[in-house]
Amino acid sequence: MQFLAKDNDIKVIECNLRASRSMPFVSKVLRINFVEMATRIMLGEAVEPPNKSFFDLDHIGIKASQFSFTRLSKADPILGVEMASTGEVGCIGNNFHETVLKAMLSVGYTIPRKNIFLSTGPIASKADLHKSCRLLAEKGYQLYATPGSARFLEKNGVPCRTLYWPDEDRQPNSLEYLRNRKIDLVINIPKDLSAEELDNDYAIRRHAIDFNIPLIINARLAEAFITAFCHRTPENIAAKHWMEY
Repeated sequence: MQFLAKDNDIKVIECNLRASRSMPFVSKVLRINFVEMATRIMLGEAVEPPNKSFFDLDHIGIKASQFSFTRLSKADPILGVEMASTGEVGCIGNNFHETVLKAMLSVGYTIPRKNIFLSTGPIASKADLHKSCRLLAEKGYQLYATPGSARFLEKNGVPCRTLYWPDEDRQPNSLEYLRNRKIDLVINIPKDLSAEELDNDYAIRRHAIDFNIPLIINARLAEAFITAFCHRTPENIAAKHWMEY
């Protein structure tokens, strides 16, 4: 059962018998029916262990999560220990870049046209995203970033423009750009739990959701998505039946 609780008002939003969605997806990628195999084992039948590995495949499977933060007004669109995903889309492709792009587009993300806004969090994620940001600049994207992220990018040879934090009375301000939909993709990596960081990051994330701007809050996912759409376009994605892989 899944509950939604606010001010001691409890609502049941889902009540069902759960079955793993990962099991059939892995079965389809590997072309091995694990559900049938598990059932036969429970019945005491002799079952040969599968001897296929991912290294034997000429395709790749990726499952992307889908979120419904727009349905919860004022909720912080950030992932915690609770189950925030309302579903997934499993995709199979010929290579990593194609499959990442296929999965992300399937759950509602769009390829940015021009302007990307970055708040890259702690120094570790700044370093992780440096190569991806350089790739974006080489592809002609205009990068905007919060002050600390902008300084890091400029210092490391990536051209960038500064957008100031929501609580700063300075222009250009990040919220103004989001409200006017001047941004095509927001990458906001949480930094720490200080009140200032929490308030500013929340305002940026919430504005992205409220103004229907794609938002990514995980550095590894951001790197994968950026690399994918910089190397592939939707026109390059192969539309194939599962049985063709």
